[in-house]
Amino acid sequence: MTPHAAPRSGERAQLALFPSLGGDIAPRDAQDLMAWPFFSLAKRRRVTPIDFRMGATWISVEAVPEHGMATIWDADVLIWAASQIVAARDAGLPTSRLMATTPHEILTFTGRGTGKDHYDRLKAALDRLQSTTVATSIRQQHQRRRHRFSWINEWQERLDGDGRPLGLELILPDWFYAGVVDRTFVLTIDRAYFDLTGGLERWLYRIVRKHGGQQEGGWSFDVSHLHLKSGALSPLKQFAFELRGIVRRQSLPGYALAIERAFGRERLTFAPVPADPFEKAARRMGLAVDNRP
Repeated sequence: MTPHAAPRSGERAQLALFPSLGGDIAPRDAQDLMAWPFFSLAKRRRVTPIDFRMGATWISVEAVPEHGMATIWDADVLIWAASQIVAARDAGLPTSRLMATTPHEILTFTGRGTGKDHYDRLKAALDRLQSTTVATSIRQQHQRRRHRFSWINEWQERLDGDGRPLGLELILPDWFYAGVVDRTFVLTIDRAYFDLTGGLERWLYRIVRKHGGQQEGGWSFDVSHLHLKSGALSPLKQFAFELRGIVRRQSLPGYALAIERAFGRERLTFAPVPADPFEKAARRMGLAVDNRP
């Protein structure tokens, strides 16, 4: 990064700057990112590519050894960005792929601390998002067409003339931005999502929220199908073991989970839990809710 904000050139010169609206907005997630394997679910560095094929849908995710693959925790930055874009659009304000914010705003929005170590982790997350490359057929008019991008085209720290931090700027890729601008591709998520600590737990919430929605009858998936969709490196046996643990804990906000067994196969079922009005209002306001007995 350069010590001072450089004159805008290239892609930056063609984009209007979109200053963030602050943190008091509902968290939104992009449905494509919720439904398909785009991120590493492990906290340890992953460089093994994700190579996913299901019918006409294919996804390839590649990482560089220096930074490793973008993780599902790094994707919190994209949730923050999607939330900003949707809130501005709903308020009739212009948006852009070039966004200006502060590390403090992203960290507090996603439920992180604001100490130096958290700032350093955020910068590492931005590096992984920028260096991870994705190629996919999703949302391409012709399924064989290749669309390749990084989760962040570029990012930079902004400093004043004395070297004091002013914030940061980042440029989102067209593919992500177009999906968020189209309101049919975005869902509101529970703010308690940011409290989930496990990679599989976070991924499972996103896919449950995407497919379960508010359908009274819920939804279900074969466990082996979920394993394929996760892109996880763990074998099916380990994946199923961890899944059963999540079901025992019932840790996904807003959903009840169960495992059904039939003909030697396991199937995960999930259905929305009616929210307590007080709890729902508290979560909307970003207040902590203690569900312990």
